[in-house]
Amino acid sequence: MKSITLSELKDKTLGKVGTPKRDKYEQELRVEILAEQIKQLRIERNLTQEQLGELVGVQRAQISKMENNTGNVTVATLMKIFGALKVKVTFEIEKEQFELT
Repeated sequence: MKSITLSELKDKTLGKVGTPKRDKYEQELRVEILAEQIKQLRIERNLTQEQLGELVGVQRAQISKMENNTGNVTVATLMKIFGALKVKVTFEIEKEQFELT
């Protein structure tokens, strides 16, 4: 039986990095990981979704949707959530080659 790496499997099923389908998958994965990290931080801080929502100024349902990656959230709300959870957030921007076509 031939083994295959995860990267090779992604290339085969989703396309190479840079293709629309692969890029969408990678972006959704990053959002899902972020949502899970927020949920874990909330639990570590012994906060309910309702309590976090009150600190941020949103309904519990919005916190739930965000944690389950089923709703959209603004960057401003994300920053409020991170502030309420007392965590430092850093963003890394990586430039890719750009060509005007």
